[in-house]
Amino acid sequence: MNSRNFTSRLQGSFELAWLSSVWRVPVGCFAILMICSISIRSAVAQDREAPAKATVDAAVIKSLDYLASLQKRQGYWEANQGQYRVAMTALAGTAMLAEGSTTTSGRYAPRIRLAVDFLLSMSRPNGLIGYREDGHYTYGHGYSMVFLSQVFGEEEDIQRREEIRDVLTRAVQFCADAQTSRGGWGYVSAKEGSDFDEGSTCITQVQGLRACRNAGIPVSKEIIDRAITYIDQCTTPQGGVEYSIRGGGARPPITAAALAALFNAGEYETELTGRMRDYCRRNVWPEKSVNANNGHWHYMHFYFAQVLYRQGGDDWTRYRDELNAKLLREMKGAGGWPDQQVGDVYVTALNCIIMQLDKGFLPIYQR
Repeated sequence: MNSRNFTSRLQGSFELAWLSSVWRVPVGCFAILMICSISIRSAVAQDREAPAKATVDAAVIKSLDYLASLQKRQGYWEANQGQYRVAMTALAGTAMLAEGSTTTSGRYAPRIRLAVDFLLSMSRPNGLIGYREDGHYTYGHGYSMVFLSQVFGEEEDIQRREEIRDVLTRAVQFCADAQTSRGGWGYVSAKEGSDFDEGSTCITQVQGLRACRNAGIPVSKEIIDRAITYIDQCTTPQGGVEYSIRGGGARPPITAAALAALFNAGEYETELTGRMRDYCRRNVWPEKSVNANNGHWHYMHFYFAQVLYRQGGDDWTRYRDELNAKLLREMKGAGGWPDQQVGDVYVTALNCIIMQLDKGFLPIYQR
């Protein structure tokens, strides 16, 4: 034994004896307590370790394969009770695009092509992508603009490319016509919904419009400016975004989504986004754990992950690792995640997009 090790052990023995005398516990028992304490700390430290990239990638592939198994032969996915086919198809297709597959190459190319075919068939003469009978069709319309615009950028077939361009051009015009007098959107168009607005639907339209603009589809600056004004007027002095411009209380999920939408609109370092970031720090993360549930957990973290990914740095790395650890713990053995409210397709698609942000394949989510 060298002198350094001997001195260290001797010092440890004196410390153990002193602690034992202070707490009046036999030395042997105190030693066992110390060993148990060290073991617990080690277990906690291991639990906080970042999941290996290979583990995360394998979980994503398993979950995307699970999504693939749920696609109908007509090309669509659906939520519980057969609802929201347009929205679910767009989200599931976007999750597969995030893996790196396209309509012509990659593991999920056939699934993506079927999804594109279905969504193009859902384009109406007035520009709506969806069912008019669906009382929440603006969600599917916005998510479809995101998905199809990402496909459009990679499409090599000239005829199919022009078909997608036409659908997206009319979809943008539908957004303009559906916008409320205050600059927001509701579950349906302003005309059909008596000018009702709601924060989360506004976010899907802004992100869809930005995705179209990134792909080269003309988008009026006025539409975006009115939407930014709407979000500003929905935001409390503390930085929380309310359910509607009519009120309803500040909500962390809508605030996280609105912040992501403002980032999409090019609003990064403003007084408004500063207030919203402070609110999210207090109510989403890091002052709230990723394990805390404010309601609409997957929706909230789907958008907040986009915010922190764009910011990058240590915050993104720590947050991403905490999210991945939680999602890996909760994933079903066969892949995917369960959800009683909307359905497995919904949460599985959102989680797969979150876990693949670092891949950077989709322009709408890129830094």
